[in-house]
Amino acid sequence: QVQLVESGGGLVQAGGSLRLSCVADRSIFSSIYSSDAMGWYRQAPGKQREMVATMTNGGSTVYADSVKGRFTISRDNAGNSVYLQMNSLKPEDTAVYYCNARINGGLSSYWGQGTQVTVSS
Repeated sequence: QVQLVESGGGLVQAGGSLRLSCVADRSIFSSIYSSDAMGWYRQAPGKQREMVATMTNGGSTVYADSVKGRFTISRDNAGNSVYLQMNSLKPEDTAVYYCNARINGGLSSYWGQGTQVTVSS
């Protein structure tokens, strides 16, 4: 079991920035599995949850096309936190953002409770 706690959401005007943080109660990035990962997903009202950005234990990162060049995922040295720096925010970025941890070679997946990001035009 992995507990994830997100923070950093809020209300911002279009063009502004926010930084989301997610802390796990165990180290994810010190796993023996290079495919273990932490990442960010989002879900807007009436839409399916979608991947925003992920980072694997092996260091690979993946971004949704809609956020490339604007969002940056990073992690801490302790291996239990992941961050999402969001710049040049747009109203269409408005959603609940969820932190995800995938462990044991991808066999187990855990979610945080979500943090609301609202971008006003």
